[in-house]
Amino acid sequence: MKLHTLPAPPPPDLDREAEAFHSALSDLLRIYQFRDRDKICCHDISVTQCHALELLVDSGSLRLGELAARLFLDKSTTSRVIDALVRKAYVEKQADPADGRASVLVATASGRDLYERINLDLIAQQKELLRDLDSQVRAGVTKVLRQLARAAEARFCCGVSVAADSPGSCCPE
Repeated sequence: MKLHTLPAPPPPDLDREAEAFHSALSDLLRIYQFRDRDKICCHDISVTQCHALELLVDSGSLRLGELAARLFLDKSTTSRVIDALVRKAYVEKQADPADGRASVLVATASGRDLYERINLDLIAQQKELLRDLDSQVRAGVTKVLRQLARAAEARFCCGVSVAADSPGSCCPE
């Protein structure tokens, strides 16, 4: 006889903690979104274009569909983002070495240089933010943020299907 176990009930404070977490995260994201807009846009690219450039610099090359998935955008929006970066000579389209019928997107030398300047500027701001925190707190915050990013990606992103009636789904039943 096979025993079926019920999932453990959520901790009693989970609703309150989730609400407090949502509020704190929203505050932080709002500050960073405006900071990013102000710091990145002065380099003549949008925040979305910067995210695309970052992914291309980090990965070396990506197909448009892969980039769209990583940006959490549809292909047509990603195509417009890339077209703007190509016009500015920060990205180029090249034949895919694995499939000559397809193309890959690659950051140009000027695109990599631009991303490096933007990244150094943002890291300098992070140093100012972290300067007065204890070393263990800095390490702990980074560890927690990485764990949260992995958990969020596993639950909400990148081809992971979420049932229409489950929390976090925006799909109608």
